[in-house]
Amino acid sequence: MTASKAIAAKPPQRRLRKEDRRRQLLETARLIVREEGVDRLTLGHLADRADISKPVVYDHFETRSKLLIELYRHIDVERVDTFRDAMVRDKRSLDETVRLLATTYIDCAAETDGEFQAVGAALTGSGDKTAVFHELLDNCVRMFISVLGPHASASHAEFERCCVGLVGAGEALSALLVRRSCSRGEAIETFAQLIGGILGPHPNSRWP
Repeated sequence: MTASKAIAAKPPQRRLRKEDRRRQLLETARLIVREEGVDRLTLGHLADRADISKPVVYDHFETRSKLLIELYRHIDVERVDTFRDAMVRDKRSLDETVRLLATTYIDCAAETDGEFQAVGAALTGSGDKTAVFHELLDNCVRMFISVLGPHASASHAEFERCCVGLVGAGEALSALLVRRSCSRGEAIETFAQLIGGILGPHPNSRWP
């Protein structure tokens, strides 16, 4: 078979919807970070790995900084949403729910390697990273509301404020763990106690 015939015989690449193409590019970018390191993640290299033209990649992300921001968001939203969906779908007791939520959140927030941390490090000093980080914390608050809501007795507004506080506490305890100021078990136990504390009875909307 001649080269021209081989090229002609190659099946045309299926055209993806824009949102599907964007998801494919983000997953390919994540694979690059995992396999080659974040420094290798450029728009040109992403186009090569995804086997598409560079203009298509630039149409989605414009700059490497925007690609990193979108990948940072994509990784975190995916893991938070996956955990929330599993927690809501599978029936667990209150104690099981509190323990699993505390353990998963501390382990996730204290993680110091992996694609999410590598991308975050590459964004150090970026104003966009700060804005996205606050957005991702809001997503965590919504996850806490979904997971703990069935066990809550406080009013909706009060419970939402409590979940904001829990996310802040989880971040602070995880920072202690990273600094080796407490053990993993201590961080999880403290966080579990805080979570359980807001789920008790609150007569007249006041904590016991």
